Amino acid sequence: MRATTLSLLMTAAVWAADNVTPLDVRLGLWETKSTSQMNGAPPIPESMLRSLSPEQRTKMEAMAKAREAKGPQSHTQQTCVTKEMLAKAMAFGGKDGCTSTVIRSSRRAQDVRFTCTDSNSNMKGTGEFHIDAADSEHVTGTSTVKMEGGGNTMDVKASFASHWVSADCGAQKH
Repeated sequence: MRATTLSLLMTAAVWAADNVTPLDVRLGLWETKSTSQMNGAPPIPESMLRSLSPEQRTKMEAMAKAREAKGPQSHTQQTCVTKEMLAKAMAFGGKDGCTSTVIRSSRRAQDVRFTCTDSNSNMKGTGEFHIDAADSEHVTGTSTVKMEGGGNTMDVKASFASHWVSADCGAQKH
């Protein structure tokens, strides 16, 4: 469940987009600390809901409430940022599979609206992503996402701060 939620949250990136001005940041290994707050019930595919027993469904709902009660959650990860990623806008996001509209793209900032849908599970996510490059080694950003599916709606707000670590990505792949 957490992987699905985080995947939908971070789908705002690595899209091909016309007229994108790449961020003026260093290539290589970056470390990102992100903090997110999730409110509401997580979207669950209809097929999964049908397969759950009442006890399993109750347990999942209790887990969602407990997660929400914990407040904001933080995670740290490393990413290898490449020239190709920067050329596609929002190298500091995550996965493809969404449609997007680049609102603003400059060497220091990017704003993107996105919609993600999964026709197999009838799940949908919409949101906005904002990135600021303070300099070539420091990037911050925010996102707001609304996810819907299985009769549930969940709002996610996130922020992140990234800093450049090294020109050599080592074993870390993008």
